[in-house]
Amino acid sequence: MRSMFRTTASLCPGPVSRRSVLEAGSLGLGMLGLSDMLRLRAETSQTRTASTAPETSIIFIWLPGGPPHMEMYDMKPEAPEEYRGVFRPVRTNVRGLDVCELLPRHTTCADRYNIIRSVAHEFADHGGGHKRFLTGRQPASPTGFVNDAPAVGSIVAKCRERVAADLPNYVSGTEPGRAGVDVYSFGAAWLGPSYTPFNVPGDPGEAGFSVRNLSVDQSLSDRMNDRASLLRGFDRMRRSIDESGVMEAMDQFNQQAMSMLTSDRARRAFDLSEESPELRDRYGRHCWGQRALLARRLVEAGCSFVTMVMENPYQSGVEWLKAGTYNWDSHAVNCHLFEDAKIRFPIYDQAVTALVEDLYNRGLDRKVMLVVTGEFGRTPRINSQTGTQTGVSQPGRDHWPQAMSMLVAGGGMRTGQVIGSTNSKGEEPKERPLTPNDLWATVYRHLGIDWTQSFPDHSGRPMPILPFGEPIAELLPVS
Repeated sequence: MRSMFRTTASLCPGPVSRRSVLEAGSLGLGMLGLSDMLRLRAETSQTRTASTAPETSIIFIWLPGGPPHMEMYDMKPEAPEEYRGVFRPVRTNVRGLDVCELLPRHTTCADRYNIIRSVAHEFADHGGGHKRFLTGRQPASPTGFVNDAPAVGSIVAKCRERVAADLPNYVSGTEPGRAGVDVYSFGAAWLGPSYTPFNVPGDPGEAGFSVRNLSVDQSLSDRMNDRASLLRGFDRMRRSIDESGVMEAMDQFNQQAMSMLTSDRARRAFDLSEESPELRDRYGRHCWGQRALLARRLVEAGCSFVTMVMENPYQSGVEWLKAGTYNWDSHAVNCHLFEDAKIRFPIYDQAVTALVEDLYNRGLDRKVMLVVTGEFGRTPRINSQTGTQTGVSQPGRDHWPQAMSMLVAGGGMRTGQVIGSTNSKGEEPKERPLTPNDLWATVYRHLGIDWTQSFPDHSGRPMPILPFGEPIAELLPVS
């Protein structure tokens, strides 16, 4: 099998001045944060891509912790008991594509998605796994979540920065306390902080939800017109004393920020109340379901790359399970693998299949590519340990980057496929071995981005978007 990595030089953050770092800290404080983001993007822009990008987009559902491939999409009912687990596979409407019995909604729409079973890499730590998967590069350190190369979403934001949609072009949805770019290795590294995602924390289906940075706080709404008038008043004075064009440039960024803040298109994109109650029910009145629905609305409105994190199922009225765990990290010390799955899988099943069906029902299946994955799979062999919360012995699985499964749909691709396979115990790829880079090459191709293109890093060295990788032939658009 060909090598999974090509050696790349270690990178360090930059080029960002101390002033820029301080200014970046203000991102997320409202209109000023938006204008700073726009200005930083212009200051750090070294290569501009013409706005000739196709009208395509990506929804990336991130499952941090590592979903158990042998409990979801790559079940091995004939494997020894210590490998196969307790759940049984069930047939879908596609011959040869079976899924876990806890995913019944997957069975009725399997003809609209593909399952890849043969992606692998070599980083078993969460930090290393996140960085390896999300950047398409071998990280300088096998641990830690701070990127030394830009995440894919940041590359997309860079390449498509001139695609105007009256709302941020790269958006992420996370828990309120998990909004930092380094929580999931979403950092832009040497591209600079303006290419990190515009974060939308919280449950978008919750009563009173508002989009920080785009929504106008009620206490400020009455003053918005006054503020706009004040800015216009200062324009005349500033232009009279500024002959360098700096003030004029700043006006442009503030105007863009004001446009985003007051844009009807942006407001409507984030407003889930415009959807029918029936559709919202189909997605699930839960944070994961409503995030998935918001993702569809954002790409429909013109966003290029939307990342939604589905991490903690114990919210939106779901009672915490003592034998459960926060994310998909199903070590035996963290949770009872099978009891946690009984809560987690049905919520996931509803949200993801609703998104798949909605994309196709609305005719977005050629425009939008959907990718659903975590950073790695779980150990094929089950182990038992005493649970930290339960105090009793319980089953779990550990980290396993040597094999993982993921769901992909849309993008004009042929669907109803199982791509690749693992050996009889789910340990490693058997057929069609792939890497995360092959997935990202497919994503870049869908977006009209040349993944062999290079950007200069902080020292001026040309850094290719992907050091290796080829589009997955089975996922290319069909005529």
